[in-house]
Amino acid sequence: MIADKMVGFVKNSSVIRAMFEEGNRLAKIYGKENVYDFSLGNPNVPAPKEVEDAIREILAEEESTFVHGYMSNAGYEDVREQIAEHLNRLHGTNFKADNLLMTVGAAGGLNVILKTLINPGDEVIAFAPFFGEYRSYVGNYDGVLVVVPPDTETFQPNLEAFADLITAKTKAVIVNTPNNPTGVVYSEAVIRKMAAIMEEKEKEFGTSIYLISDEPYRELAYDGVEVPYLTKYYHNAIVGYSYSKSLSLPGERIGYLVMPDELDDAEDIQSAANVANRILGFVNAPSLIQRAVAKCLDAKTDVGYYDRNRKLLYESLTEMGYTCIKPEGAFYLWVKSPVPDESEFCAEAKKHNILIVPGSSFAGPGYVRIAYCVAYETIENALPGFAKVAEHYGLK
Repeated sequence: MIADKMVGFVKNSSVIRAMFEEGNRLAKIYGKENVYDFSLGNPNVPAPKEVEDAIREILAEEESTFVHGYMSNAGYEDVREQIAEHLNRLHGTNFKADNLLMTVGAAGGLNVILKTLINPGDEVIAFAPFFGEYRSYVGNYDGVLVVVPPDTETFQPNLEAFADLITAKTKAVIVNTPNNPTGVVYSEAVIRKMAAIMEEKEKEFGTSIYLISDEPYRELAYDGVEVPYLTKYYHNAIVGYSYSKSLSLPGERIGYLVMPDELDDAEDIQSAANVANRILGFVNAPSLIQRAVAKCLDAKTDVGYYDRNRKLLYESLTEMGYTCIKPEGAFYLWVKSPVPDESEFCAEAKKHNILIVPGSSFAGPGYVRIAYCVAYETIENALPGFAKVAEHYGLK
């Protein structure tokens, strides 16, 4: 008999992954080229050549026992130093190696910091819509996820509702910008107001409230939009980063946590996170890819590829009559369902071999998410199907 907690997790297992598997099933029937799978945020832009070159160089120059062996739970010190210096150059920060913990992707990092901070019953706030796994990650440590309803005009954080939901039990707030699923980038003005609200609530309740910034999409921003670096705006900010999207390395599971010295109880948090990394079973982030990303800190994936897809999809769907939030970052389009039950909309799209994810998976009912990290031709070939769905609902 499986654990009671796992019964719930299995029942609410990721709809996104289920859609991805459905895409594989349909591909066997109709041919992969005739199935338009927009379900999973799986980058299809190749990793920059620098990554392959770095791996080859490391394997050629280093002794295998050094490359593949254990290191400190926090990761190689020289790798953390190089990343800290890189962040300092980019953002005008003052990090050092001890402020960083190499993690098994952003997901691993979020679990490490939640394990570090959360006691049973502690509240963690997230802004709808949000990456659905946040609910599971908070539940892993018996925390309570508190959801801020969305501002459906802008999909910037709803700060008025946010302020009312902070209580003496609030331990952390998770933000994700550029945002999955909307593609919205939280503005500097909004971040400043959010920080001011949290500082006021810390004083009111005499507590520490940690702002956890989940940043796998930081480098994927368009039209010159700036993505604020949150440690510069709030003293209790922690950053979780992943190279999954910035270097197209999702399967390598490599990222890091930044835990600044300005945090309340900074030394205890840094030490506890190192222990959490070990006892959660990660032990340490993968050794070879740690060394590889350290050699590729200035490398970038081709954001222009995603931008081309973004423009084609957004402009085409809006022309057909769909209501879409124009994405400023990431590689997702957030589309209002033409009917109240977005699952019905997804089912209608599936009749044309188009796979999209219902917004309820992100605490955003009435919308769907379309991941455009696909071949340009996939979007082109899917457009007639989207047009037929639009005609079915009388959008124009």
